[in-house]
Amino acid sequence: MKVIVVLSVVAAAVAAPSSFQPRYGYSPAPTYQGPAQYSFDWAVNDAPSGNDFGHEETRNGDNTQGSYYVQLPDGRLQRVTYTVNGGSGYVAEVTYQGEAQYPSYRPAPSYNPAPVYG
Repeated sequence: MKVIVVLSVVAAAVAAPSSFQPRYGYSPAPTYQGPAQYSFDWAVNDAPSGNDFGHEETRNGDNTQGSYYVQLPDGRLQRVTYTVNGGSGYVAEVTYQGEAQYPSYRPAPSYNPAPVYG
């Protein structure tokens, strides 16, 4: 009898309506005061791995200017300087410093030569 009473109480507790009512919907979009303004730069120069690259950018409203560079495996430095002015889109100028250096070619046998018995 006790078991039936306990199970009845548990069933009633589980079936009882909850007072919690979740709120659905989204909050209004935030409003921003004034045009966007920022400036940043960063760089990586790690001699053991040969990594050398970086980026800098400045923005004032619709006018954005910046550049980024990377040390290429052939020894040249590639630099991209760009501007974005209002509706003009992304305008980039790519330059290279230095001259490409490639290792000299040395053919190597792709097999082991047959042994010579004498």
